[in-house]
This record gives sequence, C-alpha cells and structure tokens, in this order.
Amino acid sequence: MVAIRPAQASDLSAISALDERLTGFSKPAYWQDMLAPERHFLVAESDRGALAGFIAGEVRAWEFGQPAAGWVFAIQVDPKTRLKGVGTALFEALAARFRQAGVTRLRTLVDRKDHLILSFFRAQGMVAGPSLQLDMELP
Repeated sequence: MVAIRPAQASDLSAISALDERLTGFSKPAYWQDMLAPERHFLVAESDRGALAGFIAGEVRAWEFGQPAAGWVFAIQVDPKTRLKGVGTALFEALAARFRQAGVTRLRTLVDRKDHLILSFFRAQGMVAGPSLQLDMELP
C-alpha cells in the first residue's frame, strides 16, 4: 500500500536518485523545476516512508490551436514496487488533478522503443493520438 502526496523539496534527492538509477541521467535541476506551482508533481510513499515512485505533469494549452490538456512529463516506479499498482495509483491521482483543472484530455510523449512504458500507458487506456512528432538534429 502506498500513499500519494505532492512532492516536496525534501523528496528531490530520492527522486533524482531513482530517476538516475533507471535512466542513467542525472538531472536534479529538472526535478527542482517540477516543484513550480503550475506543475503537478506527486510521489508514492510506502508505508515505511520510502519513495516508491513519482509522476510529474502540468495542464497547458497545446500548440497548433489544441485546447488545454494534461501532460505527463515523467513517471518512474522503483523496480522493487512494480506490478503492485504504484504506477496506476500515481497515474490516476494525476488524472484526477487534471480533471479538477477542467481538462478532458491527457497526453504524453514516449520513446517508441520503450515497450515497458508503452505497455503501462496502454494499460491506463491511452492510445496513439492524432499528431505525429517530427524531429531533426541541428548542425
């Protein structure tokens, strides 16, 4: 069983450590920025007080004239607590905040090769959207 609550500055070292362990990238300034008031940054805390996972996102008007939507920027769950509903609890808590903000659509971007996160988001009911991301390396 986990408790979902807003992330606090005191959580940042554990958040950054979990993310670095899972992604191989250290980005403490990014996580600090997620504490901004317009963002929704939630943690899942085990009954022992340990970080089990986190999710971050915000409501923003999307480019190209799309109405406001809730965007998931990041979600990570400690591998020791996976398949125990932690990710789903985080996702549902963030979706509830988005609904309270008046949006009816949730979006995210994922690496098409990341089958684990694709499976997770599909299990939450997400499907491919109408837009296609285009990308290029700048010289």
